[in-house]
Formats: sequence, structure tokens, C-alpha cells
Amino acid sequence: MAMYCIGDIQGCNQSLQKLLATIDFSPSRDTLVVLGDMVNRGPDSLGVLRFLSNLGSAAHCLLGNHDLHLLAVWQGVRKMSSGDTFDAVLQAHDADDLLHWLRHRALALHTHGWLMVHAGILPQWSVEQTISLAAEVQSALQKHDFRHCLASMYGSQPTHWDDGLTGPDRFRAIVNALTRLRFCNSDGSMNISVKEGTTEAAAGLVPWFAMPQRKTQTTPIAFGHWSTLYKNSHQKVQLLNNVLPLDTGCVWGGRLTAARLEEATNSFSIFSTACSITDGC
Repeated sequence: MAMYCIGDIQGCNQSLQKLLATIDFSPSRDTLVVLGDMVNRGPDSLGVLRFLSNLGSAAHCLLGNHDLHLLAVWQGVRKMSSGDTFDAVLQAHDADDLLHWLRHRALALHTHGWLMVHAGILPQWSVEQTISLAAEVQSALQKHDFRHCLASMYGSQPTHWDDGLTGPDRFRAIVNALTRLRFCNSDGSMNISVKEGTTEAAAGLVPWFAMPQRKTQTTPIAFGHWSTLYKNSHQKVQLLNNVLPLDTGCVWGGRLTAARLEEATNSFSIFSTACSITDGC
């Protein structure tokens, strides 16, 4: 039995199938963790959702910002953007089933000694608090009035975490950290507007995983979301400050990458498959 953690798929279903064939993934034997952004930008979000939802307990699929955006469009609280490519999901005969499945996904997972999220973790949060706060959002999305939560998640405020936050501000802060965060300011507050890699960012911005006194420093973390950490499609995937970035830009012509996570802490093997125009990505 093996556990594989896979980076942002973003609708690249053919590349996903190629990667799973490469690692000889078997749902009867292995477990797959998808680090969010299953949909959007790529050509076949519908195929990705149908495939992953049919894996049942063999797949743990975390929510990313694009997945949440799809839910918001589905519920009519947000309009589709010009670059959105998930219209086929919304028009599908099984759309409601797929999107109900999607809104019941988690935002964080702690297993095999690894903590897994889509984007980032604030330096003030411990492993236990990260899992607890992610569960708050998951619980809110599973309630009958979840539409109001989706409507409140857009925006960049508050940038500073406070355990006393309540209501929409608390929901938005948790969602922004777990699904949108790349950089923190030196005071530990969030900056979610900058999308560049670490060498191109303005002075004063610190990658969330390089923040001093980060409470999760001793726990290996796998995450996606930040394809610009890899300057080219051949750059080696490796641990950085005890974190493993796995978004290698498949939808932008890069690779789709999976890591086989071993029981031993910090132990992993990397598998990738290229995404090209011929794959529809």
C-alpha cells in the first residue's frame, strides 16, 4: 500500500491519467491525496471531478481556491471569470451530485507524519490549530446555508490573524491562508496579492514557509498553489524549509507531479509527467 500526494490538476485529466499509470496507482491498494485546485484553467474539469469522486475512500481531495470559486459560481454568488473553464461541470447532468461531493471535501489533512494543505499555513498556527480551523470551514460548507459562507470568502481582509476573529472575517481569513497564501509580511500578516516566485517578490515579503518562529517548522508539509516557485519545467522538486511544493505548473505547460510519502518522516519519492498541447492542457 502506498500514499501518493499530487499537486494542482486544474482540469488536466489526461495528464492525471498518465501520471497515475506511471505510478501504477490502484484504488484497491493505494491512497491518493490531491492538494486542491482540481478544476479550472485546464480542458476537462468535469472528467477530473467524475474520476476523483468515483475513487471513494481511496482519494482524499483537499479544496483549493479554484474549487471554492467553482462552488461560488454554482451557487450564484459569483460570476464566471473570462479565464474560467469549468462551464461543462455546471452544465452536466450530474452537476449537483459532483458539486455536493466537492463542498464536502476538507481543507487540510494530517497523516503519515505529513501536514497537507492547498496553499499555506500562517506562522501563528500549530498543526493542531491548522486542522481545527480547516474543520471549521469544512463544517460551514456542509451546512444548509453554506451559500452565505461562499459569498463572504472574497476579499483580502483581515490580513492579521487573531484567535478572537468571528463570523465572515474569521471564515475569510482561514480560507485565504489555506487556499491563497504565498507570502507573509515581516509581521506575520498575509499578503495574498503577490503571485511571483521567491526571487521576484518585493522586499519585505517572506514566503510563508520561511517565516521565523513558524509553529509548524518541525512537521513536514506538502502543498500546491505556487507554480512560480519552479522557474522552469525541469527544476527539481525538493524540500524547502521542511515543506514540499508540488504545483509544478501542469496547466501552464509544465508537469503534473506526485510524491510517494513514506511512513518515515521527510521520506518521499517524486514522479512527474509532462503536460503538453497534445494533452489538451
